[in-house]
Amino acid sequence: MDLQIALLLGQDGITNGAIYALLALALVLVFAVTRVIFIPQGEFVAFGALTLASLQAGKLPGTLWLLLGLGAAVALVEVASALRDRHTRRIPAILLLNCVLPLILAGLLFVLSPANLPLALQVVLSLVLVVPLGPMIYRLAFQPIAEASVLVLLIVAVAVHVTLVGLGLLFSFTFGETLLQGQTILVVASSAVLIVALYFFFERTIHGKALRATAMNRTGARLMGISASMAGKQCFTLAALIGAFSGVLIAPITTIYYDSGFLIGLKGFVGAIVGGLASYPVAAAGAMLVGLLESYASFWASAFKEVIVFTLIIPVLLWRSLKTHHVDEEE
Repeated sequence: MDLQIALLLGQDGITNGAIYALLALALVLVFAVTRVIFIPQGEFVAFGALTLASLQAGKLPGTLWLLLGLGAAVALVEVASALRDRHTRRIPAILLLNCVLPLILAGLLFVLSPANLPLALQVVLSLVLVVPLGPMIYRLAFQPIAEASVLVLLIVAVAVHVTLVGLGLLFSFTFGETLLQGQTILVVASSAVLIVALYFFFERTIHGKALRATAMNRTGARLMGISASMAGKQCFTLAALIGAFSGVLIAPITTIYYDSGFLIGLKGFVGAIVGGLASYPVAAAGAMLVGLLESYASFWASAFKEVIVFTLIIPVLLWRSLKTHHVDEEE
């Protein structure tokens, strides 16, 4: 390996690491606030990339039907809850948010020709289609069992992952390479901007501080008037936004399928594990390490690059196991 090859591999590693860093931050955020190890995080990457691909090909993306279906299911659950609690005034807002707005979006996509839209508008439409899936999934799958143990939440997360992969394969669409100048620089720069924006969100805004308070002490946050359910929906919305945005970034430089998200998300999870599912900077650094390790491993032993990357978890878990004082979850 000469210096030029090393630099090229380093560039690829940093590009992949920037995406994994975003996913690691999303995983740490979701776990800190809701205690959910969000296995389906990678699905949002695949959905974001392939939704953009479908729009550029002039086709209706399958995520539109998923949005309409989940919106109807959430509306049904919320309306039933409002009727049970005698909060009938909430029903029009529930129907507007979960049914009417998705239907308006569907109508626009039917009328417009997505392939002829500017790239920036296609990206916005992709995010609008994918991001609402995050809070909808939280409302249907996780909010009813928010107080369950971490193991139960993990099992449900795996079930959600399998369901999303199955649904994704129903509207599978292959997206090949598209040449965009400076895409690597765009990926790194956009990831850095989003990470800085997340820092200011958590440090300077009321909603960010509310999420931090919920992450530190759910009971204390509730006593201070912070809704744990709202915090869960907000962090799932952010996770979906990060995942979909990551998918949009990598769409032009890789081939994505609707079942590709698991492996991508798992590499972000390795970075999150390095950070102990608690530290955002360490998780981001761990994700960058994963990207570089994957890139150089693909040169030296491409057949074993996934094994090499995931083996990184073992020494980290051993070190944390020896360092951390173990207590029962109830304590």
